[in-house]
Formats: sequence, C-alpha cells, structure tokens
Amino acid sequence: PTTPLLLLTAFCYYRGSARMYAWLMGHPKLGPYIRNFREQKIIPRRVKVYILTLLWASLLFCAYILPLIWLKVLMLAIAVGVTWHILSYRSE
Repeated sequence: PTTPLLLLTAFCYYRGSARMYAWLMGHPKLGPYIRNFREQKIIPRRVKVYILTLLWASLLFCAYILPLIWLKVLMLAIAVGVTWHILSYRSE
C-alpha cells in the first residue's frame, strides 16, 4: 500500500521542492525502495508478502461483515485483481 503514496510523494517533491526530493531519495529506507520501483519495476519479495497478507486479511474481514452477497463478491474480485497486479512485478 505504501508504493503509490511514496511514488506520489517523490513526484510532488520533484516538482515542488528540490531539497525535499533530495532528502527523500537519500533516505536510507525509502530512497532505494523508490529507485528500485521507478527504475526497474521491482518490489522486494518480503514487501509483496506483507502487502498481500494485509490485503487479504482486510478484504476477507470486510467481506465477512458485509451483508450483501454482491458486495462480498466485489471485495473478493478486487482482492484477486490487486494480487495479480502485485505479483506481476519482478522480485529481488
């Protein structure tokens, strides 16, 4: 879930503040993560596992508490689509 927000932050900092962009790209944890995704479209394996675990846990919980069947099916379809999308990226 963090990747889109980090990429958006990097884009906004790039356009608005050279100092903040340099800080973000030089950050020891976030900088390499952004560069790997932006340049090589790589998501580390441990990050994929973390993302998919949180995704499925939260969407299964939501599907469990939703009263309408079509909403449950929609939640599961979204989970399958996002899982396929995440797994389509290469891993380190």
